[in-house]
Amino acid sequence: MDGQRATAPAADGHELAVTRFGASGPAFANVLIAGAMGVRQDFYAPLARFLAANGANVLTFDYRGMGWSRRQAMRGFEADVALWAERDLGAMLREAGRAAPALPLCVLGHSLGGQILGVAPDNGHVRAAVTVCAGSGYYRYNDRIPLQVRLLWFVFMPILIPLFGYFPGKTLRVVGDLPRGVAIQWRKWCLHPDYLASESPAFREAFLRVKAPLLGYSFEDDHLITKPAIDHLHGLYTEAALERRHVQPRDAGRESIGHFGFFSERSRDTLWRDTLDWLRARTMNAGGAGRPHDGSAK
Repeated sequence: MDGQRATAPAADGHELAVTRFGASGPAFANVLIAGAMGVRQDFYAPLARFLAANGANVLTFDYRGMGWSRRQAMRGFEADVALWAERDLGAMLREAGRAAPALPLCVLGHSLGGQILGVAPDNGHVRAAVTVCAGSGYYRYNDRIPLQVRLLWFVFMPILIPLFGYFPGKTLRVVGDLPRGVAIQWRKWCLHPDYLASESPAFREAFLRVKAPLLGYSFEDDHLITKPAIDHLHGLYTEAALERRHVQPRDAGRESIGHFGFFSERSRDTLWRDTLDWLRARTMNAGGAGRPHDGSAK
């Protein structure tokens, strides 16, 4: 099942690239997949197709300036992470719900997507959320690649952002190219123990709007965001019905999973199926209509 590429406006009218995956058979939910920093939306297409084949209307998107939403040179492009959360992610929550307004809205947030869900407008309308490797970026939480982390924040970013007018992560094979404002704000957060909650009291309070069931995945072999970092971030979701799953790769039938392996086709019969079952169970009493289709993606 191929998705339909299109565009949809952010809250300020900026056009974002989106892909819509319509449910096969009766749908049980609308699902928005909010991606990680520097990861283009087509990375999530296999999971989106799986969810659609099993009864979810799925929407993927790229933040402005990234992936297919990038339509101009990175140098001089104005954006920061707060803008991505408030104007892009906030609007995409509403866009995902338009697929079938009577159905519950769910979010699956990978890394950054699960972090900024907490501060996105209308996050209180989410009826179930799954986060994957979404944790605090505070640099002292990362004790697995400490040299690389310190080089990134204290050497590469301070030198290269003024020089290039953006962060040339693609050249360094780190994260990918980022708009200047995104890189500067992200660095500021990662140097503070409270990470994004350090931005303002309003940011911290925004997490309290999320009262839905929330499943947070972390993986023992994730070298980018460790379990303590993920526990700390999820501690901000104090009003959510939180369930944490810290997974050893062998328990999911894998040799490795890391920061990105959840989204591999090899997760279909384990992590994907478990996530699908969890979403169904949490949404059947939240406004879903009809019995969900139980097909499998081919």
